[in-house]
Amino acid sequence: MREIIGTGPEFTVVGEAASGEEAIARIDDVLPDLVLMDINMPGMGGLEATQQLKFLYPSLKIVMVTVSDDITHLFEAIKRGAQGYLFKNLSPSAWREYLRAVVDDEAPMSKEIAFKLLQEFSSAASSSGASAAKSGGQPAVSDPSVMTTPLTSREKDILERVVTGESNKEIATAFGLSEHTVKNHLKNILQKLHLDNRVQLTRYAYEQGLLKK
Repeated sequence: MREIIGTGPEFTVVGEAASGEEAIARIDDVLPDLVLMDINMPGMGGLEATQQLKFLYPSLKIVMVTVSDDITHLFEAIKRGAQGYLFKNLSPSAWREYLRAVVDDEAPMSKEIAFKLLQEFSSAASSSGASAAKSGGQPAVSDPSVMTTPLTSREKDILERVVTGESNKEIATAFGLSEHTVKNHLKNILQKLHLDNRVQLTRYAYEQGLLKK
């Protein structure tokens, strides 16, 4: 990973860790903009380390790195605060392009991953509802009051396309807008919902029933 990141001018590697515990101990010394977190490590795994790091440093961007395309790993990583998900078999140029997009809050998910992720969210919501029915409670969803300002019709249209994995360029083409305009719409959507990135937006959209299932 150091070789992949270090071959371009976009990033500088400021530290490395061999375990989740070591990562947590070192972050405070180097305060990076971005962390590449391997899911499988000795001791504390990447998922637990991600959760603890996001609690300590909420603005820290974390991208999970794995050889597995198991959607449950991706689903769990997002629940614990990860901003992205990289497969180790991607080309170095694809890595750098994706990580640059994550830093700029523009990274789309692949359509395949988005589809699987939406299926997982839907399945989880159904399971939560069934469990709540047995206990007499309500399904666990985000607080609807988090959206202090309603989304405009254009923002709703863009939201539907973002969470299915479309890039800013694809959305711009679909609606006859500039990429800059789409980016600004996305920023407004995230601000209204008090969310940080596209993966959080995907989860929120399904929890709130904002999308057609």
